[in-house]
Amino acid sequence: QLHFVESGGGLVQPGGSLRVSCEVSSGNVLRYTIGWFRQAPGKEREGVSCISRSGRTKYVDSVKGRFTIVRDNAKATVHLQMNSLKSEDAGVYYCAADSINHGSDYCSPFATNDYYGWSQGTQVTVSS
Repeated sequence: QLHFVESGGGLVQPGGSLRVSCEVSSGNVLRYTIGWFRQAPGKEREGVSCISRSGRTKYVDSVKGRFTIVRDNAKATVHLQMNSLKSEDAGVYYCAADSINHGSDYCSPFATNDYYGWSQGTQVTVSS
């Protein structure tokens, strides 16, 4: 059964950086296409980024050039490095795995309903 252990997040000023991480408890991170999502108060959960099994990455337009998704195979962990943070980036961040096998090169951060095994969520607050 898939289980993520999430860490990171916190409070940062606008323009600052944070990293959130998800470890696959089974240790086999290469088996999954993994996505990062966030949910701000009063808003629906939205996709942010994803990494396919082969390592291809995608980002939503609002975070391109600022966020980087990285997979550490040895530690079975996927990180989301967030730089130049803005107030609109604030929210609870989650990781999850794609339940549909689209192929090793494919990932989409938009098909939220296809993802499962959601992490517990970690708060990211961007405020001066």
